Amino acid sequence: MYYAYKYRLKPSDAHREELDRHRDICRQLYNHTLYRLNEYQDEHGELPSMTTLRSELPDLKQWWDDLSDVYSKVLQTVVERLFDNIKGLSKLKENGYGVGHLKWKSPRKFRSFTYSQSGFKLDKKGGQAVLSLSKLADIPIRLHRAIPDNAKLKQVTLKKEPTGEWFATFGVELDREPPEPPENPEKYVGIDVGILKYAHDTEGTAVGSLDLSDERERLEREQRKLSRKQHGSNNYEKQRRRVAECHANLRRKRRDFLHKLSAYYAREYDLVAVEDLNVKGMMESPSNSRNTASAAWRTFLSLLEYKCEREGTHFVAVNPRGTTKECASCGVSTDKPLWVRDHSCPACGFEADRDANAAWNILSRGLEDVGVGYSERTSPEIEGFWCANESQSDSLTPVETAFPVDTSVSAKRVVETGSPTLKREPSGER
Repeated sequence: MYYAYKYRLKPSDAHREELDRHRDICRQLYNHTLYRLNEYQDEHGELPSMTTLRSELPDLKQWWDDLSDVYSKVLQTVVERLFDNIKGLSKLKENGYGVGHLKWKSPRKFRSFTYSQSGFKLDKKGGQAVLSLSKLADIPIRLHRAIPDNAKLKQVTLKKEPTGEWFATFGVELDREPPEPPENPEKYVGIDVGILKYAHDTEGTAVGSLDLSDERERLEREQRKLSRKQHGSNNYEKQRRRVAECHANLRRKRRDFLHKLSAYYAREYDLVAVEDLNVKGMMESPSNSRNTASAAWRTFLSLLEYKCEREGTHFVAVNPRGTTKECASCGVSTDKPLWVRDHSCPACGFEADRDANAAWNILSRGLEDVGVGYSERTSPEIEGFWCANESQSDSLTPVETAFPVDTSVSAKRVVETGSPTLKREPSGER
């Protein structure tokens, strides 16, 4: 299994200068390689292979002295990066998107370089953890969490954020296979994501959306100040960094919330069913695109998917069509506008929260996808929910048996799995 571990670097001013110099040499090599690629294509009518362009690096060092200051593996990864970008454009072209050509990278657009396989090592010097980089420096690093002892460090990518901070991201391989999901899941949950309530699941828990209004107001203030600065001046650069810090603060808080929420569901259940949302298509709608972007549903689903694989949990993405309109009790579809937040079925009289109804539909589709029928369900809530087919529940109505009492949870209370907060259920909220 492969993982990424990201840590903050603590470089001195001299280290920052050297990191920037190596980054700029890699940028210039990227631009030169792109020029050589276009030149080769014009001469031969086809793209050169990656091996062809990498074989030119030793000759380049004869007249380009700066290349000798950078570790050889780093230079090779720059060439690989160019070909990865070409492959990305080819895939977009195959999917029907209109794509142009690769452009030269400006200093602000090229922010990272990579050591692959060798040339780097985690070490301790003077009682402090450092990242030893060949032909560069020993840079202090903040190891806020330990890398497993049996992990193999495959590569490290050094990246400069717009705020001026440097981070190191390690590509790690662990010698263990992910656990297989159980054939007959006993604990399962369906999740409906939204904007007012970020997640509403079949356990009756509604997680509120993260309130970032204060952070957005600060960002807007700093952006207005930036618009009044003279472009290119020292004050402009200082204000640009303040704006970048606001963006980074927003991004960190949102990802922290999504990481904790996805980790909880992946660890607590054997099967997690969600909607396979076309977020890109939803973003093209001008009506609610800002809230859709802020919700970051695609990021949440991606995090949830890989964490379910890591924990041995079934991850099922179902077709979202009709999950809100369809009645979870009888299956009859009822049109209702977005502002109607309650589901009331005219056919069977079933009433529930709109998001809770959708969550049950998502779960039922997810169970069907993995081959678990309604008769195999053991949850009392689900047995009662399908009471129309159960003789022992004939005296009960769906309203009485379908859902537990909804429990609203503030986004601020979403904490890491294993915390006592998630183990107990106080009377007010869970």
